[in-house]
Amino acid sequence: MTLPAVTTGDDRSARVTIDAEGLEKRFSSRGRTVTAVAGLSFAVGRGEIFGLLGPNGAGKTTTMRMLTTLLPIDAGRATIAGVDVAARPAEVRWHLGYVSQAGGADQLATGRENLALQGALYGMGRSELVRRVPELLGLLDLEAIADRRVKTYSGGQRRRLDVALGIVHDPEVLFLDEPSTGLDPQNRANLWDHVRALAAQGTTVVLTTHYLEEADALCDRVVIVDGGRIVAEGRPADLKAAVATTTSITLGFHGPAETARAAEALGHLAGLSDVVLDGGSLRVHAEGGSGVLPEVLRALDAARVDVASLALAEVSLDDVFLAATGRSLRDGAAPSIGPMGKASA
Repeated sequence: MTLPAVTTGDDRSARVTIDAEGLEKRFSSRGRTVTAVAGLSFAVGRGEIFGLLGPNGAGKTTTMRMLTTLLPIDAGRATIAGVDVAARPAEVRWHLGYVSQAGGADQLATGRENLALQGALYGMGRSELVRRVPELLGLLDLEAIADRRVKTYSGGQRRRLDVALGIVHDPEVLFLDEPSTGLDPQNRANLWDHVRALAAQGTTVVLTTHYLEEADALCDRVVIVDGGRIVAEGRPADLKAAVATTTSITLGFHGPAETARAAEALGHLAGLSDVVLDGGSLRVHAEGGSGVLPEVLRALDAARVDVASLALAEVSLDDVFLAATGRSLRDGAAPSIGPMGKASA
């Protein structure tokens, strides 16, 4: 499921902002070596919104921390704006902004003071800050609260300030680690609008996210990572089209006993590519569309299992991950029962 590289030919270096080849990272834990990232390669074009998607422990944040010089690269190479990350890390930092999951604003200072301090740390002069700080406050809708202490900000306001701090020096690349975690839908959509505006101005944005709808709506391209390796890469629409013949049916039952009986009944039914335990429900993936639904219901009726709820869903990035790995991307990857009723890792 890998699409062609962003560019090819002599103009590649002029149009590719991030170029990663064979990135690897290993950690020692309890006397053994754990490979967190195992040979990731991808390229990101200028002004592109690029998503790193995967379950907890997939290697997304480790990859981002290597690219932002916060972790050394054990093997492979990467360049940011043509600068080698491992060989010239100090120079690389001038080309990028990084917004971590926790954020970095001083809670006792105002938003305006935070931005001025961050700009000064990047060596910006007073006249430049007089121009840049109001510009950022307007860009991210922070003008009305600019002179309030950050500790009084809502979650959405703090996250927008975090983004402003990440781009105060006008970097070519902005890294966002789980940018909308904890935000309500309205604030999340508002943040998406601001990220799109940054990309439209030419900023390359790389983000990690657990929200599949966020990656689907926001990203121009994604790589889906599992176990430190890329299992799918491309535009969300193209990745979903590759599994479009599969229909997702979510079935709810009256308690875990009935759910287990349903899984047993459906695990032997022809026409199903997967039966996935998803919390207290079953998600059935049927090849060839929803025409298999009557057979599903007949099989459950024969097993004397009552269906409490039923929903048909369009193909999602979770279905792409499932097709590539046999597991669900949501909630840390639920086990797949498989066509013969046996769980698969």
